[in-house]
Amino acid sequence: MKKTKPVADGFHEGRGYTRTDWDEVGDNPEMTEAEIAELRPFREVFPDLAEAIDRKLAGRPKAENPKKAISLRLDQDVIDRFKATGDGWQSRMNEALRKAVGL
Repeated sequence: MKKTKPVADGFHEGRGYTRTDWDEVGDNPEMTEAEIAELRPFREVFPDLAEAIDRKLAGRPKAENPKKAISLRLDQDVIDRFKATGDGWQSRMNEALRKAVGL
């Protein structure tokens, strides 16, 4: 779970904004009921951007045959031999097991 920082309770030097910036933000008027009524959802205003964000956040495409995490006890020398081959050693171990069982 991501930790959140407490909200600042006033202007503090060295946070990337000046005292003038702080004061100007505090002078923003509240929105009127008419302005609030005119607001539209982000997806309605920027549909292409919303779709691009969705695609980026979707992650890796789902595999047809997803792998399953299991617990398996193996001899240390077998693990060391596969790890010595570098990144992707677990995939190579999977491929060796597939060949061993004729898949």
